[in-house]
Amino acid sequence: MGIPCHFALFELQPSFRLDLEQLATRYRELVRGVHPDRFADASEREQRTALEQSARLNDAYQTLKSPAQRARYLLTISGHEVPMEVTVHDPEFLLQQMQWREELEDLQDSADLDGVAVFKRRLKVAQEELNESFAACWNDAAQREQAERLMRRMQFLDKLTYEVRQLEERLDD
Repeated sequence: MGIPCHFALFELQPSFRLDLEQLATRYRELVRGVHPDRFADASEREQRTALEQSARLNDAYQTLKSPAQRARYLLTISGHEVPMEVTVHDPEFLLQQMQWREELEDLQDSADLDGVAVFKRRLKVAQEELNESFAACWNDAAQREQAERLMRRMQFLDKLTYEVRQLEERLDD
Protein backbone atom coordinates (compact mmCIF):
# COMPACT_ATOMS: atom_id res chain seq x y z
CA MET A 1 0.00 0.00 0.00
CA GLY A 2 1.41 3.39 -0.98
CA ILE A 3 1.56 6.58 1.00
CA PRO A 4 -1.76 8.41 0.86
CA CYS A 5 -1.99 11.68 -1.01
CA HIS A 6 -1.53 14.75 1.20
CA PHE A 7 -5.00 15.94 0.31
CA ALA A 8 -6.53 12.55 1.16
CA LEU A 9 -4.94 12.67 4.62
CA PHE A 10 -7.04 15.76 5.32
CA GLU A 11 -10.10 14.47 3.42
CA LEU A 12 -9.74 17.21 0.81
CA GLN A 13 -10.01 17.15 -2.95
CA PRO A 14 -6.79 18.12 -4.74
CA SER A 15 -7.11 21.83 -5.38
CA PHE A 16 -4.85 24.86 -5.29
CA ARG A 17 -7.45 26.95 -3.51
CA LEU A 18 -7.70 25.77 0.08
CA ASP A 19 -9.32 27.12 3.21
CA LEU A 20 -6.17 27.37 5.34
CA GLU A 21 -8.20 27.74 8.56
CA GLN A 22 -10.02 24.50 7.80
CA LEU A 23 -6.71 22.81 6.93
CA ALA A 24 -5.14 23.93 10.23
CA THR A 25 -8.17 22.78 12.23
CA ARG A 26 -8.18 19.38 10.55
CA TYR A 27 -4.41 19.07 11.05
CA ARG A 28 -4.75 19.71 14.80
CA GLU A 29 -7.56 17.14 15.05
CA LEU A 30 -5.58 14.47 13.21
CA VAL A 31 -2.24 15.07 14.88
CA ARG A 32 -3.85 14.83 18.32
CA GLY A 33 -4.91 11.28 17.51
CA VAL A 34 -1.44 10.10 16.48
CA HIS A 35 0.80 12.24 18.68
CA PRO A 36 3.66 10.03 19.93
CA ASP A 37 3.02 11.09 23.56
CA ARG A 38 -0.32 9.25 23.42
CA PHE A 39 1.59 6.06 22.71
CA ALA A 40 4.19 6.31 25.48
CA ASP A 41 2.96 3.07 27.09
CA ALA A 42 2.26 1.28 23.80
CA SER A 43 4.41 -1.32 22.12
CA GLU A 44 7.53 -0.26 20.24
CA ARG A 45 5.77 -1.01 16.94
CA GLU A 46 2.76 1.16 17.86
CA GLN A 47 5.09 3.97 18.96
CA ARG A 48 6.98 3.79 15.66
CA THR A 49 3.72 3.77 13.69
CA ALA A 50 2.42 6.80 15.61
CA LEU A 51 5.69 8.63 15.03
CA GLU A 52 5.57 7.85 11.29
CA GLN A 53 1.94 8.97 11.02
CA SER A 54 2.68 12.15 12.93
CA ALA A 55 5.65 12.91 10.66
CA ARG A 56 3.58 12.20 7.53
CA LEU A 57 0.80 14.51 8.74
CA ASN A 58 3.28 17.26 9.54
CA ASP A 59 4.94 16.93 6.14
CA ALA A 60 1.57 17.01 4.38
CA TYR A 61 0.43 20.02 6.38
CA GLN A 62 3.63 21.98 5.71
CA THR A 63 3.32 21.21 1.99
CA LEU A 64 -0.34 22.14 1.70
CA LYS A 65 -0.21 25.35 3.72
CA SER A 66 2.49 26.88 1.50
CA PRO A 67 1.16 28.03 -1.90
CA ALA A 68 4.47 27.37 -3.69
CA GLN A 69 4.90 23.92 -2.13
CA ARG A 70 1.24 23.09 -2.76
CA ALA A 71 1.66 24.15 -6.41
CA ARG A 72 4.70 21.87 -6.84
CA TYR A 73 2.86 19.01 -5.15
CA LEU A 74 -0.22 19.41 -7.35
CA LEU A 75 1.91 19.38 -10.48
CA THR A 76 3.74 16.28 -9.23
CA ILE A 77 0.59 14.30 -8.39
CA SER A 78 -1.00 15.28 -11.68
CA GLY A 79 1.37 13.01 -13.50
CA HIS A 80 4.79 14.53 -14.02
CA GLU A 81 7.74 14.92 -11.70
CA VAL A 82 8.80 18.54 -11.49
CA PRO A 83 12.60 18.84 -11.45
CA MET A 84 13.94 20.85 -8.52
CA GLU A 85 16.58 22.65 -10.55
CA VAL A 86 16.01 23.78 -14.10
CA THR A 87 17.35 26.50 -16.30
CA VAL A 88 14.72 29.21 -16.31
CA HIS A 89 13.79 30.43 -19.79
CA ASP A 90 11.72 33.35 -18.61
CA PRO A 91 13.64 36.54 -19.52
CA GLU A 92 10.92 38.86 -18.28
CA PHE A 93 10.89 37.25 -14.85
CA LEU A 94 14.69 37.02 -14.69
CA LEU A 95 14.86 40.77 -15.29
CA GLN A 96 12.23 41.34 -12.59
CA GLN A 97 14.25 39.18 -10.18
CA MET A 98 17.37 41.25 -10.78
CA GLN A 99 15.44 44.48 -10.20
CA TRP A 100 13.94 43.16 -6.95
CA ARG A 101 17.34 41.98 -5.73
CA GLU A 102 18.94 45.35 -6.50
CA GLU A 103 16.09 47.16 -4.76
CA LEU A 104 16.43 44.92 -1.71
CA GLU A 105 20.19 45.59 -1.60
CA ASP A 106 19.53 49.35 -1.77
CA LEU A 107 17.03 49.06 1.09
CA GLN A 108 19.57 47.14 3.11
CA ASP A 109 22.35 49.65 2.37
CA SER A 110 20.14 52.58 3.36
CA ALA A 111 18.61 50.72 6.36
CA ASP A 112 15.19 51.96 5.17
CA LEU A 113 12.68 50.06 7.31
CA ASP A 114 9.71 51.95 5.85
CA GLY A 115 10.93 51.14 2.34
CA VAL A 116 11.22 47.49 3.32
CA ALA A 117 7.57 47.52 4.45
CA VAL A 118 6.49 48.97 1.09
CA PHE A 119 8.63 46.41 -0.76
CA LYS A 120 7.09 43.60 1.31
CA ARG A 121 3.56 44.74 0.43
CA ARG A 122 4.45 44.78 -3.29
CA LEU A 123 5.81 41.24 -2.99
CA LYS A 124 2.59 40.12 -1.31
CA VAL A 125 0.54 41.55 -4.17
CA ALA A 126 2.82 39.81 -6.70
CA GLN A 127 2.42 36.52 -4.80
CA GLU A 128 -1.36 36.84 -4.75
CA GLU A 129 -1.40 37.48 -8.51
CA LEU A 130 0.78 34.41 -9.13
CA ASN A 131 -1.46 32.31 -6.89
CA GLU A 132 -4.53 33.34 -8.85
CA SER A 133 -2.85 32.69 -12.18
CA PHE A 134 -1.66 29.27 -11.05
CA ALA A 135 -5.09 28.35 -9.65
CA ALA A 136 -6.61 29.10 -13.04
CA CYS A 137 -4.32 26.81 -15.04
CA TRP A 138 -2.68 24.09 -12.93
CA ASN A 139 -4.97 21.22 -13.90
CA ASP A 140 -5.20 22.05 -17.61
CA ALA A 141 -2.75 19.75 -19.43
CA ALA A 142 -2.49 22.26 -22.28
CA GLN A 143 -1.17 24.86 -19.82
CA ARG A 144 1.26 22.59 -17.97
CA GLU A 145 4.32 24.56 -19.04
CA GLN A 146 2.72 27.83 -17.87
CA ALA A 147 1.77 26.25 -14.54
CA GLU A 148 5.36 25.11 -13.98
CA ARG A 149 6.65 28.58 -14.87
CA LEU A 150 4.24 30.15 -12.37
CA MET A 151 5.21 27.64 -9.68
CA ARG A 152 8.90 28.52 -10.14
CA ARG A 153 8.05 32.21 -9.86
CA MET A 154 6.15 31.44 -6.65
CA GLN A 155 9.20 29.66 -5.24
CA PHE A 156 11.42 32.62 -6.04
CA LEU A 157 9.02 35.05 -4.35
CA ASP A 158 8.87 32.79 -1.28
CA LYS A 159 12.64 32.91 -1.03
CA LEU A 160 12.69 36.67 -1.56
CA THR A 161 9.98 37.13 1.09
CA TYR A 162 12.09 35.13 3.52
CA GLU A 163 15.08 37.38 2.78
CA VAL A 164 12.91 40.46 3.33
CA ARG A 165 11.83 39.12 6.76
CA GLN A 166 15.48 38.54 7.66
CA LEU A 167 16.33 42.09 6.61
CA GLU A 168 13.45 43.45 8.71
CA GLU A 169 14.75 41.57 11.73
CA ARG A 170 18.28 42.90 11.24
CA LEU A 171 17.03 46.46 10.83
CA ASP A 172 14.75 46.16 13.87
CA ASP A 173 17.66 45.24 16.13
